[in-house]
Amino acid sequence: MAALVAGLASATPAQAAVAPPDIALANVKAHLTQFQSIATANGGNRAHGRPGYLASVTYVKNLLDSAGFTTTQQSFTYNGATGYNLIADWPGGDTSDTLMIGGHLDSVTAGPGINDNGSGSAGILEVALQVARTGFQPQRHLRFAWWGAEELGLRGSTAYVNSLTSAQRSAIGAYLNFDMIGSPNPGYFLYDGDNSDGTGSGPGPAGSAQIEQTLADYFTSISVPTRGTDFDGRSDYGPFIANGIPAGGIFTGAEQSKTSAQVSLWGGTTGRFDPCYHASCDTTSNINDTALNRNSDAIAYTVWTLADEGGTEPPPGTTVWADDLETATTWTALTTDTATAGRFERGNPAATSSSGVATQLDAAASGSFALVTGAAAGASAGANDLDGGVTTLLSPSITLPTGTLTLSLSWYLAYLNNATSADYLRVRVVSGSTTTTVLSQTAAAANKAAAWTATTANLSSYAGQTIRIQVEAADAGTASLVEAAVDNLKITRA
Repeated sequence: MAALVAGLASATPAQAAVAPPDIALANVKAHLTQFQSIATANGGNRAHGRPGYLASVTYVKNLLDSAGFTTTQQSFTYNGATGYNLIADWPGGDTSDTLMIGGHLDSVTAGPGINDNGSGSAGILEVALQVARTGFQPQRHLRFAWWGAEELGLRGSTAYVNSLTSAQRSAIGAYLNFDMIGSPNPGYFLYDGDNSDGTGSGPGPAGSAQIEQTLADYFTSISVPTRGTDFDGRSDYGPFIANGIPAGGIFTGAEQSKTSAQVSLWGGTTGRFDPCYHASCDTTSNINDTALNRNSDAIAYTVWTLADEGGTEPPPGTTVWADDLETATTWTALTTDTATAGRFERGNPAATSSSGVATQLDAAASGSFALVTGAAAGASAGANDLDGGVTTLLSPSITLPTGTLTLSLSWYLAYLNNATSADYLRVRVVSGSTTTTVLSQTAAAANKAAAWTATTANLSSYAGQTIRIQVEAADAGTASLVEAAVDNLKITRA
């Protein structure tokens, strides 16, 4: 991703080569009216597996087909029902450097989902139509997406990312996510690409900070303050960042309540950002026009800016070594391991949860296999979790060339409130007698659900050496429920 990151970095401060258009609020609201009519005619919702969802896909697809997009209606199955993603490619641009823009199109079964997420779906739809109306031909390839079954656990976007080859995933230079951009009591939150807030799951993949800055530049230009929001895994950026793809986007708030400080910043009340979140009252009356207008223009600004910043950079860096765990390779356990159960293995993980906390996910970061502590579900959440010590796996030997080297991987560490800071997940680089920790996550006495997170580490100091990657987890304190997993390991040379 090095060359793509360089392309993103050059957009700070962001300057679009072609001036972005003003997105007409009336047009965006007309799409919302259509989504409302579709829900009203189909049992009051646009949920996965329901006729209102397919009618929503058809509405969006017909507009894009007429505008000259190449559309693909990708199907997947979840909970015994067929779901659909709609993918729309704008002809032209460098397909090895694709800028992808998406949001989920489904609602919950309780209501029509006009803010969540008719608002994001309508915003990106009108931006896509403006691409066609203006004949925009950026250097990067543009791909828009409307995801299915997000409300059931990011099922559509995960199915899409998992369907891609490694080369196809590498061709996506950035993903922009727009989910709930018109909350009636809005905040102006940008996904915290650089982890400047210092909370939650950490920064996004390299390049995410530049996306955040580009969005921030727009809001600065209209004198609207913004604040960060964590990549907490609640929306469709999840499978993209888990695969090392830079991401960013806008969020105006959901079920949480606005603080008095936020009221001073943005106006509104100390009530919920969206009092109709996941409810039947999430109708066309549940939209703040000012927020919807500002955010739709922000989408256009960011697409026009970032789309014309790529394409002139050299191709992404050379892959030196990669292991997505789909094929068994020689990972070996240490003879000094002390764990008695739930030891690291290459496996197809099965879902486990306790008291509503997902301790092990039912999917790898991509594909089917990952390195996971006890892949089987067992009779209870604690049946195959990590118990009583340390478990370690060592990769095969990797000979590194000279140059700038980057390790990327996806991981999670999940635990319950009986965990302690003695429990951990670590990823280390071993070269001869030297071991360097490049990822260290410790547990705490709190519930932490599993969520795939991508991270990178600079390995340039090991250039020219032969190394092994060491993955290690521990349940080293009092008896506690601890699960860990690692996937999609890759070393690239810039």
